[in-house]
Amino acid sequence: MRKNIFQIVKATAASIIFSLLFVLVFTLLVRLFSIPSSAVKPVNQVFKIISIAVGGLIFIRGDKGLIKGAVFGVFAVTLTFLLFGLISGSLSFSWKFAVEILIGAVAGAVTGIIAVNIKKSA
Repeated sequence: MRKNIFQIVKATAASIIFSLLFVLVFTLLVRLFSIPSSAVKPVNQVFKIISIAVGGLIFIRGDKGLIKGAVFGVFAVTLTFLLFGLISGSLSFSWKFAVEILIGAVAGAVTGIIAVNIKKSA
């Protein structure tokens, strides 16, 4: 049990770090290349999914990949949302946040399944 919690915490932390890095790089690209603001939200969603995939592939091991992945995906999306809300100075909860949590859970679950099966065969 303790090992599973530690994997979820590490995967969530890695996901948040990768999200921050992706957003910093994208912010630089937006300023350099005048990327339209309409592209920001979809690109940020892709970054969240990629960050969840990276965190899960690095840290989720053993068994119960579906459950650990879904839990870590929800935590990663929630904590990233709170972190970026605090940074921007505005937090607004809406139905879109619920959709983001669902996407995070699905991305985490799929990543968890893949991660535990890669580790078993390697």
